[in-house]
Amino acid sequence: MKFLFNLVYYDDAVAGLRNAHAPMNYRNLLAMAVPFILANAAVPVLGLVDTAVIGQTGTTADLGAIALGALLFNFIFWSFGFLRMGTTGFVALADGQGDEAEVRAAAGRSLVMAVVISGLLWLLAGPIEEVAFALFGAGEEVERIAAEYFRIRMWGAPASLSIFALLGVLIGLGQARTVLLVQVLLNGLNIGLDLLFAVHFEMGVKGIALGTVIAEWITMALGSVLVIALLRSRHLDDEPGFPWDRIRKMSSMGSSLRSNLNIMIRTLFLVFGFAWFTNHGARYGDTVLAANHILLQFIALAAFLNDGFANVVESLSGKAFGAGRVDIFDVAVRRTSLLAGCTALALATLALVAGERGVSILTALGDVREQAIHALPLASVYVCLSFAAFQLDGIFIGTSRTRAMRNASILSTTIFVLATFPLSDRFGNDGLWWAFVLYVVLRAITLGVQYPALRRTLRKGTDSEALTALDQS
Repeated sequence: MKFLFNLVYYDDAVAGLRNAHAPMNYRNLLAMAVPFILANAAVPVLGLVDTAVIGQTGTTADLGAIALGALLFNFIFWSFGFLRMGTTGFVALADGQGDEAEVRAAAGRSLVMAVVISGLLWLLAGPIEEVAFALFGAGEEVERIAAEYFRIRMWGAPASLSIFALLGVLIGLGQARTVLLVQVLLNGLNIGLDLLFAVHFEMGVKGIALGTVIAEWITMALGSVLVIALLRSRHLDDEPGFPWDRIRKMSSMGSSLRSNLNIMIRTLFLVFGFAWFTNHGARYGDTVLAANHILLQFIALAAFLNDGFANVVESLSGKAFGAGRVDIFDVAVRRTSLLAGCTALALATLALVAGERGVSILTALGDVREQAIHALPLASVYVCLSFAAFQLDGIFIGTSRTRAMRNASILSTTIFVLATFPLSDRFGNDGLWWAFVLYVVLRAITLGVQYPALRRTLRKGTDSEALTALDQS
């Protein structure tokens, strides 16, 4: 118990950034990663609970509706994932340079953008829904229920996007314990409220959506308090606590917008890839759609667990870039990647061994369960090979190399979409899964070929002006 306590409540996991004699050993990296892993695990656990609730109490149409409704919502909101990822990069770089006022300015810019984007989403919710469901290939009943889910979830838009920005600040500063607290609160409330509304009050899919919205607003309020307190505790400079002059500075805002636009395009293509997979599977019927959705919950769980190491390398690589420390950068990349690879292998093995039991827990629908178990080995292959893409994402996010991320996402998604046609035509849903495995491998390859240039940039040394213009080169 004492070991676990010390593991989670670490004091100096990133001390190497301030003290060259403090080793960045595996224990310190694990101490930093474990709270991130626990925090990230809370997200797919929510998806698993929602799927289990509907899978055990609802119909195949309800389960398919959760899949499509969540897909549409995630497509829109993760398109603005730059509010998390872009904020992490700018905050980590500013922290590495010791510029606390810029840390606060980066946080302020992200929160302002979250509010503006939320207002636009509310105004455009109707047209977005109309266009999206016109493109889906599911049955009429599935789309009707999914549309109700989406309309309720949209009321949580400001809170959801603000949470992105707040988490970006916390991850950029390496505040893993606070990230854990925020995520546990969000998803713990979410699960409790979903069970209350969907099961106790028998509201079904509507109850799932309502519980999520309420949890998001409560978490946003607490997260704001925690981030404000953290930034105040670090405010030792002479500039205002809310440096409005820096926030609205056109050069900084322009750099932020360019970086965020690249991340937005990257995320749109990435989410489109998952949307393509889901919608292509729907062409084989509601049973395949529901089965693939269940397996995507396992993939999401593995992804968020591996993202714990990606979060660590985001923070450390960004700070190393800001401080001009290639030695710290190399050690952080090498050791977090080794830990992530071992974790991915263990998760893939667990999916093969216990996946059938997990599928049975998530649904009592026999045809759905049979289809999911059939495709389980391919989902396990995806999990095993996925860690490289996550680690490279973390490195490029932390160093704000968003242009490279954009180009890699466009290329890998395009190849994936093209590959689905011959593979699915020949092998059906199995072929679709093989194309999906190819997709995650391509994501790693297209970023990996750009990694040497990224490292050479750091070896040459980067001053603050070079870092500002880094993504334009």
